[in-house]
Formats: sequence, C-alpha cells, structure tokens
Amino acid sequence: MTDATAPQKPALSLAQIINMSFGFFGIQIGFALQNGNVSRIFQTLGASIDTLPLLWLAGPVTGLLIQPVIGYFSDRTWGRLGRRRPYFLVGAVVTTAALFVMPNSPWLWVAAGTLWILDASLNVTMEPFRAFVGDMLPSRQRPLGYSMQTVFIGSGAVLASLAPFVLNAFGVANTAPEGQIPDNVKYSFYIGGVALFAAVLWTILKTQEYSPEQLDGFAPDEDNIFDAGVPAEEPVRPGSDFFVRWGLGILAAGAVWNWAVVHFHGDQQFFVLGGGLVLLGLLFLLNSLLVRSNTDAPNFLSGILGDLATMPSAMKRLAVVQFFSWVAMFIMWIYMTAAVALQAWNTSDTSSAAFQSAGDWVGVMFAVQNGVAAVYALVIAAVARKVGTRRLHAINLIVGAAGFASIHLFTTPETLLIPMIGLGMAWGSILALPYAILADALPARKMGIYMGIFNFFIVLPQLLVAGTMGPLLKSLPGLTDMAGGTSMLAVLFGAGSLLLAAASMSIVRVGKG
Repeated sequence: MTDATAPQKPALSLAQIINMSFGFFGIQIGFALQNGNVSRIFQTLGASIDTLPLLWLAGPVTGLLIQPVIGYFSDRTWGRLGRRRPYFLVGAVVTTAALFVMPNSPWLWVAAGTLWILDASLNVTMEPFRAFVGDMLPSRQRPLGYSMQTVFIGSGAVLASLAPFVLNAFGVANTAPEGQIPDNVKYSFYIGGVALFAAVLWTILKTQEYSPEQLDGFAPDEDNIFDAGVPAEEPVRPGSDFFVRWGLGILAAGAVWNWAVVHFHGDQQFFVLGGGLVLLGLLFLLNSLLVRSNTDAPNFLSGILGDLATMPSAMKRLAVVQFFSWVAMFIMWIYMTAAVALQAWNTSDTSSAAFQSAGDWVGVMFAVQNGVAAVYALVIAAVARKVGTRRLHAINLIVGAAGFASIHLFTTPETLLIPMIGLGMAWGSILALPYAILADALPARKMGIYMGIFNFFIVLPQLLVAGTMGPLLKSLPGLTDMAGGTSMLAVLFGAGSLLLAAASMSIVRVGKG
C-alpha cells in the first residue's frame, strides 16, 4: 500500500526506453517471417487455400493458452534476471531454433507442427514485453513506450518482410523443385533467427526491473487518463455459483453449435469453434469447484478465470475493439499472398514462378505497411495528446479499412503498395494506442495477467477466422465470383471488420484523452 509520502514512479530517459523496447525488433522479425511466408510454405508443401485457416490455428491456440499463463507466472516471478526478463530469454532461445527448422520442413505436417512451436515461443517472449512497459513507465510515458515498441516492431518487420525479395535480387533463388522451399525463404529465416536472439539479449542485458515491493511502493499516478491519483480498480472475484452458471451456459452453446454442424453437414472446421466453447465451459465448471471455499484460490486456473470475470470496465470495452481489429489482421496474413497472386499475377497455381514472385512481393507490401507503422509511431503519441487517444485510434482504423478495401482497385505490383499505407497507419495504432489506454486501467501487481487476458481478444478472433472463414467463403460462390475470387472476398471481410472496430471505439470511455 502507498501513503502520502510515497514517491511517484520516475520517468525514464529516451535511451532507457529504447533499450527496454529493442527486443521487440527481434520478436517482430520472427512474427513477420511467419506472417509473410507461412501460407506460402504451406501451399508449397501441398496445402489448399481452403485449409489454410485451419493450418494457421497454431497462432491463436498457442496465444490463448500461453499468454495468460505467462502473464500469471511472470507477475509472481522474481530472481536474478528480474520479473519479465527470464521469459524473454527462454522464448528467444526456442524461437531461434524454430526459425531454423521451419523452412527445412520436408512435409506439411512438419511445417504445421513447427508453426505451433514457433508461435508458442514467440508468445512466451512477447507477452511480458507488454507488461514490461506498464511496470517500468509512469502513465505519461506509456504512450511513448508503446509507440517505441511499435517503432521497433515496424523496423523489424520491414527488414524481415523484405528479406526474401532482397535475397532474390542478389541472386538467391526464389523457386525450387515442387514441394521444396526456395533458398531465399530459407536464408531469410536463418538470418532472422540470429537477429531475433541478439535483439532480445540486448534488452535483457541493458535493462533493470523494479521489484514487486518497489512497484507497490509508488504513489498512484497523477497522469492516469482515468481517475488521476486513484489506484486502478481491483474488484472482488465472483464465487462458485457464477462459474457454474456461465460454465453450463458456455458448455450448452458449444454442444448446440457442434450438433448444428453435424445435423446440417457443416464443414469440419466449424468444430474448432464448438470445441473451444465446450472446453471453456468445462474449465468454468472445474473452477467452480476450486473456488467453492475461497474465491481467491491460489492456483493459476482460478487466477486467470477470476481475473477474466472481473476485468476493469475499460478493458472489457477495448476487448471489443481488439476483437474486430484482429479479425482483419488475421484475414490479411492468411489471404494476402493468394489475393496478390490473383490481382497482379493472375494466377492461383502455387507451384508456378508467378505465385512465388507474388509471395516475394507480399513481403515488400508488408515491409511498406510496417515501415509506415514505424514512422507513424514516432509521432502517434504527440498526435494522441492533441486529438485524443480514443478518437485517433478510431480514425486510424477507418483509414486501414479504406486501404484494405482498395486492394480491389489496383492490379499491378507497384500500385498494390498504396493500400499498405492505410493498413500501416491502422497497424501502428493497433500496436500502441489500445495498450496505452489499457495500462492506465490496470493494477500494477496484475499488469502481466491482465495483459495476457487482454490478448484473449487478439487470439479469439483468430480462432474464429481459422474455424469459420474457409467454409464461410466456400458457401458464398456468388459473392466469391463477384469479388474476383475467394481471397478477394476475404479482403472485403477484413475491411468490414476494421470498420466495426472503429465503430466500437465509441463505447470506450476515458476521463482524459
């Protein structure tokens, strides 16, 4: 507990903020290599476009499982490396190994399995970085901290996205015998693995952390955008009856969904959503037993579900925005290569040189998107102070939706870079502004677990897309023909989802900004 004489959390220098954010440069190299090349690798190894969302399940499932668990345990960790940095190190080691394995996958099942390992280890490294900013920076510096992370996210993603294209320009082959991954993709992953480990190690060695006791000793932040000088809300967890009611309701919803899939002969990918609901319902029921005698039962399941049930109101409202934002982003990563191949190369033949060229060009497009995000992040904190964080984020999402939809207007590789400007502004905003708002609403000692739970609303939409988008698009042949192909219809769904995210910002309320 703090008292009237407790000190404010001190501001950090720009150099300190750079050091604590630099690890994200490496993390995003890993994510960008994954996002820009995994669909290409899967299709090269024989996957059809209809099965791509299912194969991409690794990302949302590992995020759903890993991030809240890492957040829970990192809140309770303290040792020689501090609170968050042990997780940086373990995740970086495993991620580097997975990046070396992925492009050498001989079969589709090996690539799919490696994606699970890669995404899990990236999540182990990334989740504590979000809480790290909340731990280390006072409220007035948090927009700068998350913006600095976005600068490094954009910079790392630019280099990683350009790598296959640049290597090909220097003579490294971008084609290979059927069923094999081109050398330019392989070498991109090797270089990325080394860069990721080096960047994360820099942050580990160049930063120090506040102990839990020091964090508890700081006075409430006067610059908090909600209630200045008042600690973030921390409500009482619900009792056993709450988890029984919700558990039975969620379990019933999952059972009805699965019955409908069977009864109406729906695509098997729909079972992903139904199975997830059944599992969540069972976990709620299990937790009702664990908290029967103590609502603060000391185990990680009760901790996670209890905090999920008592999220601060601002977090609940931001969750809606995140949900629609990440539906759009996941659609973009899955379908962009196929959309660009159709739009600019007029091909859907995954073994053709034209398709591989489209894959290289998607790397350039993502580089532009991330470059715009990185540059925009340099000024977004200052713009947010003038325009208001909530209003600015809504504007950025609308600009991103316009960019996404405009992919339909351009038919040459060069002009397809134009939509990425709008998508870059939206991406830079998604990576910074929601976290800056959220950190002010969270109690310091639960920063990790709440950041992990917040990422439920990043991974749940990805599960929804993975489990439903493929069969949904197949069920709309008329609209698919009108849009110009399956991937082009997916582009319109992505644009619509960003517009819903922008509209949802109207329910987010802050005291200032």
